[in-house]
Amino acid sequence: MTHPLFRKPVFVETAFEKRFQQMLHDAWDNRSWHLIVADPGAGKTVGIRDMQKRAGGRSVLAVVAPKNNEDEQALGDQFFTALGIPLRGHWRTRKPKLMGYLYQYGTECLIVDDAHDLSLEHLMLLKEVTDQGRLQYDHPLGLCLVAAGRGDTIPLKETFDLPDSTWLQFRRRFDKLSPFCRIASHTSDEVRAILATLETVYQEIFPQLNLRQWTSSIYTWLTHPVLDPTRSGRVTMDNLMKLVTTALEGSYLAGATDVVPSWLKSAAELLVLRHDTLKLIDGAGKDIGNQDQNKAESANRNGKEPERQTVPESGQAETPQLHETMKEQERTDTSSNCMFSGELIPIDLKRFTESSIKLVECPHCGRMRTLSPSKGVLRFKPHTRRKQQTPVTEKRWSATGKTGWDVVGGQGETLKSTDIFSF
Repeated sequence: MTHPLFRKPVFVETAFEKRFQQMLHDAWDNRSWHLIVADPGAGKTVGIRDMQKRAGGRSVLAVVAPKNNEDEQALGDQFFTALGIPLRGHWRTRKPKLMGYLYQYGTECLIVDDAHDLSLEHLMLLKEVTDQGRLQYDHPLGLCLVAAGRGDTIPLKETFDLPDSTWLQFRRRFDKLSPFCRIASHTSDEVRAILATLETVYQEIFPQLNLRQWTSSIYTWLTHPVLDPTRSGRVTMDNLMKLVTTALEGSYLAGATDVVPSWLKSAAELLVLRHDTLKLIDGAGKDIGNQDQNKAESANRNGKEPERQTVPESGQAETPQLHETMKEQERTDTSSNCMFSGELIPIDLKRFTESSIKLVECPHCGRMRTLSPSKGVLRFKPHTRRKQQTPVTEKRWSATGKTGWDVVGGQGETLKSTDIFSF
């Protein structure tokens, strides 16, 4: 049975949390507006919750963007619930009172987590409520839209860049120096500092715990392209905690006083090589799952730690077998989907709609997709590489060999049906 300490949430004031919470504090202190982006699993939600606890009361009010409900009432109900106000009456009578309640409870900063899920109606409500606060109560509110995103992607920016006067006003309210901010995850040195803190957290059950000696190995594993697809060289807190806690739980069951190297290796393989593997649970699953554990227990009783020699601190932490398997996994992952899968298409929606051309060509592999705007943006859905490069003359949006997107083709030739997919 696992130790209760592993089920207890652990908050570590990491370098990421310091950077992230500093931005939240700036918005609170200056009543400024920011769109804050960070990697999935970096620790955004944990940081928001910790800041709310420190702030006390309702001076900082945080909600989560509604999922699968684009109506403004869905977001408004989130704010009422966060304030502790019952949802009584029709929305049209409750809506005008929302800013009054925010003023009454002393709310000074609004935080919306998962802001990438906000609809146009949600954003309209935020603008209306905050405008009402300035006009009727002389009570400006800070606003932080916290979104998940990788690479250079800025969620919602295409919406804010629309030419309508509403979005021009919305965009004008953002901070003049740092409207869009990306909070970076952890470097190798920052990973070492986190491991030092975790040694203290788990010292109760591991008196001789020394995680820092594996810093180079852990950093190498967690920056593998499977876990770091943008090759940023940064480690997220979620992946780090999964690896460490998995290794420590196995070591605890083995009766060790320090982390067992073989469990570190197994945890890395689980994260990197088998993160999409379907696990079969059968009647004998429990006994099968204990085989590696029993081996670790036997090695520990005999006072042997041969695995320590197979995971050195030099940076080449993987055994040859693990290293080759990782390389094979990387080749498999990169050979299936096109690198442009899921990317935003920077085409002006007005031009796109007026052109009546819905066919869009992938600038990387040439595969075609029939696109429609969703939440004010165009996004090229994930797709496999187009292997057969046949001539294409169909009218389509293309950026091949150009700096901008435009309609090309139209000589009368048609595409093969296998190259066009509607969604």
